[in-house]
Amino acid sequence: NAVYWCEEFHIDGLRVDAVASMLYLDYSREPGRWTPNEHGGRENLDAVAFLQEMNATLYRRVPGVVTVAEESTAWDGVTRATHHEGPSGFGGLGFGLKWNMGWMHDSLDYMSHEPVHRKHHHGELTFSMVYAYSENYVLPISHDEVVHGKRSLVSKMPGDWWQQRANERAYLGFMWAHPGKQLLFMGQEFAQGAEWSEAHGPDWWLLDPEYGASADHRGVRDLVRDLNTVYRATPALWRRDTHPSGFSWVVGDAAEDNVLAFLRLDADGTPLLAVSNFAPVVRSGYRLGVPDEVPAWHEVLNTDAARYGGGDVVNPDPVKPEPQGWHGRPASIRLTLPPLATVWLRPA
Repeated sequence: NAVYWCEEFHIDGLRVDAVASMLYLDYSREPGRWTPNEHGGRENLDAVAFLQEMNATLYRRVPGVVTVAEESTAWDGVTRATHHEGPSGFGGLGFGLKWNMGWMHDSLDYMSHEPVHRKHHHGELTFSMVYAYSENYVLPISHDEVVHGKRSLVSKMPGDWWQQRANERAYLGFMWAHPGKQLLFMGQEFAQGAEWSEAHGPDWWLLDPEYGASADHRGVRDLVRDLNTVYRATPALWRRDTHPSGFSWVVGDAAEDNVLAFLRLDADGTPLLAVSNFAPVVRSGYRLGVPDEVPAWHEVLNTDAARYGGGDVVNPDPVKPEPQGWHGRPASIRLTLPPLATVWLRPA
C-alpha cells in the first residue's frame, strides 16, 4: 500500500494515474450504464474518501513525501487540503501537486510548429496563466509524451539539428521560469534523439567524448544543470509559485515577434526577468518595460550561450533602464535577444 512503499522502501513520492477515472461514476460509461451516488450526482464518493484518506495519512506519517495526481478534468480542489471545503461542497483531495496537462499539450503544440507559423499559436503559451493558481501544478514532460511514435522532446522541434537543440533549450528556459514545478523524463536532459524504450536504458553514450556529436548533448545537459542551480538560488522562481503576486506579465501579446517576457517576484518584490524569443532571428535593441526601482539588470542565464551549444548571442554587460515608459511600466531596457533562446536577468 501507499504507506508501505513510503515508510519501508523510502519512496519520496507517489503519482496516481488516471484519477479522473476514479472520481466520476460515469467515466467512459454510456448513459444507463452507471448508477448515481446517494445525492443523485456522478461523483464517486467512495473514491473521494479513499484519496482523501490516503493523502492525509501519507502526509501525517511520512514527513517530506509528495503525492501527485494525474487528473485530466477540472475537478475542484485536487491539491486543496482535505479539511478545506470548496464551492463543490467537497473537501480537497489533499494531493501535493497536480499534473498540468493543459500546459503540457499547449506548449508542446506551440513548439512543434515552424517559427513562421508560431504567431498563430501564441495563446498556447500564455493561456496557462489563466488557471495557473487554481491548483499546485507540476509541469510534466513525461514518459507519455516520448513513446508510441510521439518522438523525443528534441525530435518534436522543427528545423535542422542546431535549431532543434536551440528550440529545446529555449523551451526548457521558459519552462523553468514558468510557475509550477518542473518534471522531465529521462533522456530529455541531454537531448536524446530516440524515443524512450522499456527494452533498454537512456542513450548515455551520446555524452561520451569519443562520440563526435557529444558536445551537442553535453551542452543541453549543462543547461539543465545551470537551470537548476540558478532556480535554487533565486527565490523569485519558487517562493510565490502558487500565488498571483509572484508573477507579472511584461509582454504577453507580441505574437508577431514570437516573444514573451514576464517577471517572477520574491516575497519582498525582488524580480527575475525571463524573456523568450521563439523566432530564429536576432532581435537587437528589443525594448521591454521594467520597474524603475532596479538600477541595472544582469544576465544570469542565456540558453544561446556557447557552452550550451548556442551561437553565443549574449548581453555581457549590465543593462541600465532608460526613463522611457514601455509596456505600461515607468522604465524600459533594450536587450539583444538571441534566436530561439530564453534569457534570464536579475538586478545587478
